[in-house]
Amino acid sequence: MSQRSRTCLLLAMSLSLMAPLGCRHAPRNALQQSQLRAHQLYQQNRALAMERNGIGMSQAELAADRARLEQQYIATKQSLDAANARLENMQASNGQLEDRVKNMLMSNRPGTNPLSEDATLRMKKLKEKYPEFEFDPSTGVSKFSTDLLFNSGSDDVRPEAMKVLQEFASIMNQSDARHLKVLVSGHTDDRPVAKKATQDKHGDNMGLSAHRGLTVVRALRKSGIDEKRMGVSGYGMHQPVEPNKTEASRSKNRRVEIYVLAPDASVAGWDPDSEMR
Repeated sequence: MSQRSRTCLLLAMSLSLMAPLGCRHAPRNALQQSQLRAHQLYQQNRALAMERNGIGMSQAELAADRARLEQQYIATKQSLDAANARLENMQASNGQLEDRVKNMLMSNRPGTNPLSEDATLRMKKLKEKYPEFEFDPSTGVSKFSTDLLFNSGSDDVRPEAMKVLQEFASIMNQSDARHLKVLVSGHTDDRPVAKKATQDKHGDNMGLSAHRGLTVVRALRKSGIDEKRMGVSGYGMHQPVEPNKTEASRSKNRRVEIYVLAPDASVAGWDPDSEMR
């Protein structure tokens, strides 16, 4: 066999050997590509699953927030309902208090003196006996000048003034008046408290007026008027009967007023219905 023939034969055999090798390489590449594609799909599916789980968690959080908001709404509505109920109760109480004040004022308007004719006559005689004691027969209101009752800056009743308070109490304790209530109100002029001792004890005009009213109540109680019938208030300089321009007008503003009230009238916060409950 010639050299050329042998060369051709060897070339043919080499080609025949390489052919099956090429067939084996093709499936391996396809498998690798399939594996790569499967891995990519796995990663994509995993990412989608994580995203889906995230959406589910967000929905759960939204549901929890909604539940919390509903609870807050219910609690807020309950608080609002309770506040409205308290407001309605306050309005009702204020209405009752307003009615009582109106009744008190109506019971003391001119022409509706709660004192009987005999008691009114006795008060008039007391006025004649003590010129500094004032009495209005149309309303039943009595006034005592504090210059009659007290020394300047003091809330101690002068001994000579106790007599008029005792006689007033005697009239109020008689059968035709002992069912009536008594409100004692203290007043001062516009001059501020100057003495240190007075400041230490009363503070200012408001305190002095209240303490003087309280002293009169205690004197009336000592004279026999049941303290359950009485109330006390102090107005200081804030309810003058005349402008504080002269000593005469200031003297009139320094006073203790005693209001005789009907049995059903409120006295200084006293509730006439409380004893019936």
